[in-house]
Amino acid sequence: MPYKKTAQEVIDFLKSDISGLTEKAAKESLLENGFNELKATKKVSSFKLFFESFKSTLVLILLIVVLIQLFFGEFVESLVILIVLIFNALLEVIQTKKAETSLENLKKLSAPNVKVIRDKKKLTIPARELTLGDIVILEAGDYVPSDGRIIEAKTLKVVEGILTGESEPVLKNLETIIDGTPLHDRKNMVFSGTMVVYGRGIFIVTAIGMNTELGKIANLLENAEVKKTQLQIKLDNFSKKLGIGILFLAIVIFGVEFLREYFAVISRKDIIKVIFDTFMFSVAIAVAAIPEALSSIVTIVLAVGTNDMAKKQAIIRKLPAVEILGSTSVICTDKTGTLTQNKMTVVDFFMSGIDKNYLTRSKTNDSFQIKMLNLISVLCNDSHVNKDGKKLGDPTEIAFIDYFNKNLGNLEEIKKEYKRFYEIPFDSTRKIMTTINKIDNKIFMLTKGAPDIIFSKCKYILHNNEIMEVEKNKNLLNEYKNKNENFSANTFRVLAFAMKEINDFSETKIYTDDEKDLSLVGIMAMMDPPRKEVLYAIQEAENAGIKTIMITGDHRSTAFAIARQIGIIKDKKIAITGEELDKMSAVDLAKNLINIRV
Repeated sequence: MPYKKTAQEVIDFLKSDISGLTEKAAKESLLENGFNELKATKKVSSFKLFFESFKSTLVLILLIVVLIQLFFGEFVESLVILIVLIFNALLEVIQTKKAETSLENLKKLSAPNVKVIRDKKKLTIPARELTLGDIVILEAGDYVPSDGRIIEAKTLKVVEGILTGESEPVLKNLETIIDGTPLHDRKNMVFSGTMVVYGRGIFIVTAIGMNTELGKIANLLENAEVKKTQLQIKLDNFSKKLGIGILFLAIVIFGVEFLREYFAVISRKDIIKVIFDTFMFSVAIAVAAIPEALSSIVTIVLAVGTNDMAKKQAIIRKLPAVEILGSTSVICTDKTGTLTQNKMTVVDFFMSGIDKNYLTRSKTNDSFQIKMLNLISVLCNDSHVNKDGKKLGDPTEIAFIDYFNKNLGNLEEIKKEYKRFYEIPFDSTRKIMTTINKIDNKIFMLTKGAPDIIFSKCKYILHNNEIMEVEKNKNLLNEYKNKNENFSANTFRVLAFAMKEINDFSETKIYTDDEKDLSLVGIMAMMDPPRKEVLYAIQEAENAGIKTIMITGDHRSTAFAIARQIGIIKDKKIAITGEELDKMSAVDLAKNLINIRV
């Protein structure tokens, strides 16, 4: 596996080079390995789908009934049954065709073009022409076009929610990883269909097309075994028992009636007529016993259910699948993007000496402290909005942009007004980012980052717009530390903001050693909030006797807090980790399952 090897070992194994493949080698590899694209299996024709719906036992029995009734001249009743069966078949074909979009949606996640290095030159080529050993350049806003081993990373952050379900971007690195590491922890790899939100990097292609992790999902979708629903199984069993019962009944009736007629007939010349009349009587009784309206009723009920689901933006591929909703007793759901909005959002603040209620409703610049907190959050920030209006960057930084645009003003105007002269980018070692900006004809160093790191670099604290020394006012810093712990306990992501006025900025650069003697301005808390409709939906499910269980890759405390907030966890219900689940015996699991909710 590439993640277990060093970058150079992967390059050597794929017979590539840091300066890229030659055009000749790329063409040979393309011929050998095929194009970098997801391949769909041949779709079942509408004609075949139509006739497949006639395979159920009940439908076959009804078709036999139609033939018998036609023989008896019952044309109207036969026509009604045929119309219902045809309607049922057409409805299933339409629903199936509507739902055959899963693979097409996955294909849309592939990048149309990609930047590669070939023959020591930087080129832009169609993503489908990418091949094993290609050296690919990634920048913020790019979709990753294939799976690959990272060979260079400059604060490279990638959102891998499509594969892992996590909205938080993953900071990539070059370190080798031990065997058996789960997909979401393979930080030296990038995967097809994921998106770069921050920094830049270079990787070597290790898998393309259907061999990528995304391709494996596409393959599962194509080859998933189609199983019958409980309704289909019960209807088939009922139809078989009904068929056998009616056949037995017809034979008994035929035997009894034949014997009665046989002994009543004086002339043995009429025996053939007796047999024919008795047979026709038995068939008539058998046909009458068949509930031909059953198929119609089932189809109509399922069609109504399907229509209701469609109004709620849920496409049902097979009509009988609607019935599953009626017999559901447990719902197992993902958290990120399902129960939550999959979008980091600013939810709380703390600023020493500033009333939070005033802070959240203030859109003016009458408070220097409030103004600086808001400015630092968007000026010391590398996220941006492209020409198409799409926000690119780290989800945390985008949260600050969203808050600013919604509550305080236009971001682009602010960036033009308060020019940036220089920056020290965020990195995983320092855990902070710094920029130099001109604000109201003064030069300021603006810094944001992990609260503990920022606290350690602050010599001063802004308290109700006044600058106070930390040494003389340690209680103020303790306030911040306590508030940070409270936010963290509620599973919020917290960032701290600080500043320093620079009187003499004649240099064109600043250094990490300059990130000291700062003034602490405030902290902001963010989270991926629950969807507004989720609380009601979970309560409605509970009222219907349906238990909801959350399954997520998040930390236990984060998942527990969200579950408690939306009503999944109440009373003595618990959350367990995958590791704890693996250690449970079947007996222990059965014993504890009634209380497990996360």
